[in-house]
Amino acid sequence: MANHASAEKRNRQRIRRTDRNRAAKSALRTELKKARSTVESKPAEAAAAVKSAVSTADKTASKGIIPKKRAARIKSRLARALHKATKAAS
Repeated sequence: MANHASAEKRNRQRIRRTDRNRAAKSALRTELKKARSTVESKPAEAAAAVKSAVSTADKTASKGIIPKKRAARIKSRLARALHKATKAAS
């Protein structure tokens, strides 16, 4: 428990940041799940879902919520899966 006013303020800030980061990570995971399932089930409509997931990954990385290299890895894997699915569908 914080004993100084500055420590109490830092604790309030930590709680706000944690909530914001948790919400952003959850949104990213949801977008990724949607994109992956769309790539598997409907390759024709998957491009839009992948584009949205890539955008969300970029946003979370730019805010420092996830590392930039993790975002790059996510985007690469999504692009590879999309390419493979569209190639198989055609």
